[in-house]
Amino acid sequence: MSDVAVIGAGLAGSLLACFLARRGHAVTVYERRPDPRTALAAQRGRSINLALSERGLDALRRLGLDEQVMADALPMRGRMVHPVRGAPDFQPYSVDGTRAINSISRAALNNALADAAASAPDVRLVFEHRLVGVRVGLDCGSKHSPLVFETPQGKVEASAEVVLGADGAGSAVRGQLLGEGVLDESLDFLDYGYKELAIPPLGGDFALQPDALHIWPRGNAMMIALPNPDRSFTCTLFWPNGGTESFASLSSPAAIERHFRRHYPDVLPLMPTLVDDYQNNPVGRLGTVRCAPWVVDGRVGLVGDAAHAIVPFYGQGANCAFEDCVELDRCLSDSGDDWGAALPLFESRRRANVEAIAEMALDNFVEMRDKVASPLFRFGKGVEHALERALPGRYVSRYELVSFTTTPYAEVRRRVRRQHQVVGAAALLMAAAGFAGWRAWR
Repeated sequence: MSDVAVIGAGLAGSLLACFLARRGHAVTVYERRPDPRTALAAQRGRSINLALSERGLDALRRLGLDEQVMADALPMRGRMVHPVRGAPDFQPYSVDGTRAINSISRAALNNALADAAASAPDVRLVFEHRLVGVRVGLDCGSKHSPLVFETPQGKVEASAEVVLGADGAGSAVRGQLLGEGVLDESLDFLDYGYKELAIPPLGGDFALQPDALHIWPRGNAMMIALPNPDRSFTCTLFWPNGGTESFASLSSPAAIERHFRRHYPDVLPLMPTLVDDYQNNPVGRLGTVRCAPWVVDGRVGLVGDAAHAIVPFYGQGANCAFEDCVELDRCLSDSGDDWGAALPLFESRRRANVEAIAEMALDNFVEMRDKVASPLFRFGKGVEHALERALPGRYVSRYELVSFTTTPYAEVRRRVRRQHQVVGAAALLMAAAGFAGWRAWR
């Protein structure tokens, strides 16, 4: 078995360590931050809730971690759309209204996975180690890749037979490979950012319906809110970075309250810390990361956001990264734990799928911020659910295929396109038949 270094003790890195330990590999997980399980406080405004769905749950079940993790999750069975005026509109995710995605704190999930990794055999977690150097290639003169870390005590050197970068969208491993000229990357940032706000409990209970993902679509912007076990909601604003109604245009308490009173009137009374949160929580960036190759020299690889970060509008970032761990585990089985064969196989199997979900996530941003409030959109969803009831198993919506199955993302995209072509052709035939009947009647 191999000596493996996993860079990053976040969601993907911790889960990956569990899968590798189960295979008998010796794993050291290096993380630049202090241990999040013992840190005094999370970084302010950086705890966006996750929507855990079937792909993520499938990965957790394979390790027997699903019940432990889901103890802190809250099911959301649909979207609750809040117009500027009028009553909220509930839109179920599934045709029968019973299937749900699950709201869970990123910090709680990360802590649970870090605990699982720390308790696994031959896994060691090392914190406050920031990667600043990794050499690859035969010129290393060894089957081990040298690693250099910066720590509070100074620079530290280490090595490993296999190095796996699971250190997120700003991956230090990817940066090192880029610096060595063995990898190309593209970073496509949206002209939008995000900021976290909060809705505390109201009278000891949820201030909003807890079994829904709440959305305030406003055409070119939106806000969402996900429930927490303590009966609060974590809210996230997705706003333009520039312009007259953007993060850049609001600064004074009066301007902030005036804007929310105009655009989010139903939620303003529920946010007593709005001004403080808005003024002090950072604005995060939103973008898509693509790079090639994911594997260098058969022993340095990238997984999760380090290889393919996506925007969060399908709730699939963590789910996709967890599915990476499942696929890499499968590739190791198929190759007899030969890393030189398993890592390229992993990339070939996953690339088309992650490109598909990156595209679908961008499409869903437009749907969430604009289309969900449209009567035409609601009519279309009604037609889609009617087709699912009439053709069970044969017609399945894109959302259900993405969120409630493990159908490969690329196959989801192909299948939905075929479904739309068939339905479109049928609609044209029905319209033609109706027109012919009308002419014959005349």
